[in-house]
Amino acid sequence: MKKLILLVVLAVMGFTSSYGQGNFRLGVNAGLPIGDAADLTTFQLGADVAYMLSLADVAAVGPMVGYSHFFGDSGEEGDFEWEVDDVQFVPIAASGRFNLLSLALGLDLGYAVGLNDGNDGGFYYRPQVGFNLGPVGLIASYQGISMDGGSISSVNLGVEFGL
Repeated sequence: MKKLILLVVLAVMGFTSSYGQGNFRLGVNAGLPIGDAADLTTFQLGADVAYMLSLADVAAVGPMVGYSHFFGDSGEEGDFEWEVDDVQFVPIAASGRFNLLSLALGLDLGYAVGLNDGNDGGFYYRPQVGFNLGPVGLIASYQGISMDGGSISSVNLGVEFGL
């Protein structure tokens, strides 16, 4: 089922790139887990690609697909050693951007498909603020994934490239 969802998203992105007036955005980010995730993971790396359709000179929307990897933690307490496996997601979302001069505000909303065993995924949300420097943007964001029994979230810094 996860492969089918990913295939549909990629097909839609390919179709819109052939027939729409828009541009691709490629982003990479790194972050520190916070909340529940800070107790179980140490670091987060992610990447995403979006196809943005301009609504006006200051706003754009489009589909987004990405990859987010939370690196598991390990430790010991007394004679007890513990280790948490890495947690991976493929976020599939609607992406929106609002630009005022060089300031950019954005929001991604969708579903994060869990990739590792026992990870069913959950509701994905990522508000962001950044600065546009021509075709490159510097982005600060909060990424959250609400799942049954908890959530996993991080505070990220990243770069977004217009293609």
